[in-house]
Amino acid sequence: MAKILITGGKGLIGTKLTKLLIEKNHEVVILSRSPTEKNEFEWNISKNTIDAKAFDSVDFIIHMAGAGIADERWTSERKKILIDSRIESANLLFQKVKELKIPLKGFISASGIGYYGAITSDRIFEETAALGGDFIASICEQWEAAALQFEKEKIPVTILRTGIVLSENGGALEKMRTPVVTPLGSGNQYLAWIHIDDLCEMYLKAIEGNLIGIYNAVAPEHQTSFSFSKALAKSIKKPFIGIPLPSFLLKLAFGEMSIILVGGSKISSKKIEMSGFSFRFKTLEKALDSFKF
Repeated sequence: MAKILITGGKGLIGTKLTKLLIEKNHEVVILSRSPTEKNEFEWNISKNTIDAKAFDSVDFIIHMAGAGIADERWTSERKKILIDSRIESANLLFQKVKELKIPLKGFISASGIGYYGAITSDRIFEETAALGGDFIASICEQWEAAALQFEKEKIPVTILRTGIVLSENGGALEKMRTPVVTPLGSGNQYLAWIHIDDLCEMYLKAIEGNLIGIYNAVAPEHQTSFSFSKALAKSIKKPFIGIPLPSFLLKLAFGEMSIILVGGSKISSKKIEMSGFSFRFKTLEKALDSFKF
């Protein structure tokens, strides 16, 4: 049994992951701006504070805190929030772990497939691919650098570059379940996705299975915006219109943020599978069938 400290523990993934870890007989404590439960401890990034009791006997930290990338338009102020909520929070954790001399067995951090840039190509991106050149890639680069500094303290680091997380309630699918389903942009861009249960199992493997390094957290199957939308429409029994919503309309509606809707390439899951990880949901059809919409 391990004791695990989670940031972002009250979010969509954090809530599901906490339940899984407890089912596997691990102990979970959560950092929160407004703690209400016995296993929750206060932290304040702007004040640079964390309740030191949160670190008592902690073996692993899972860092998933971060403002939602697609929640609001990317104003200058919003961009700062997106960066600080990920990078400054990781820096604060590192500072406290170093200061309190916490002998962690591992630091596990979320990141995004946006690391490779919101571009559309026929290339399949593996973990060794070069950094992209847009804002999201910049966030991911800084996010990962903040996580990797734990290696200076001889603490193993795991980074999961996560695709679109599919869940029954909340998250991306909730926004996609519109009365009429259509592709976006050209419709030819790829949507790298992962079922929330598979993602939580990856975090569990990082704790129980000595999974160390950088991994793409995406399902093996490649889906375009067109094929994804068509499958979703069928699953939720809604009309599908195969004429994509034009990129210029998305740009008018969402500004710079629209790049994450209209760009996307194939992402490789080969490395995580080579580690011995086995996906429960390898196909979109199976993933969607697991939900009760």
